[in-house]
Amino acid sequence: MQFPHTPQHTQLPLFEAFMAQPLVPVLKEVIESPWSVEPEAFSELSLRGAAGNCLNLLAPILRELSQDQDARWLTLIAPPASVTQAWLRDAGLNRERILLLQPRGTQSAQQLTCEALRLGRSHTVVSWLNPLTTTARQQLISAARIGDAQSLNIRLG
Repeated sequence: MQFPHTPQHTQLPLFEAFMAQPLVPVLKEVIESPWSVEPEAFSELSLRGAAGNCLNLLAPILRELSQDQDARWLTLIAPPASVTQAWLRDAGLNRERILLLQPRGTQSAQQLTCEALRLGRSHTVVSWLNPLTTTARQQLISAARIGDAQSLNIRLG
């Protein structure tokens, strides 16, 4: 049994269509729009697990921030009860460069965080706000930009 001869249609390899396109326009876009060199005003870190393990992961980050060459403070707003002076010392943080603040009266941790950011006396203000609404996040970003500071929110879960 013989099959009738059918002309073979050539099929382009998968990437040939892309390779046929010039790369110059694509490369030009990348070169003309480099990543922003400005740091983000707001960052968030989510840690899940046992409290001790989360603090062990957080310690090097806070240590690095406490040793920042900026003359301003590292401010911790309403940290968990396990973040004590003894823990700060044992974690190797520079306690002379850290402010621990708790909200007073009717002031919320969110309000205190925004105020600390706006004042600009801290290079980084670390908060433990959970949950953090979109409105609250925008307030932190705005306050951080006004005070030329960084806002770092830690979510422990």
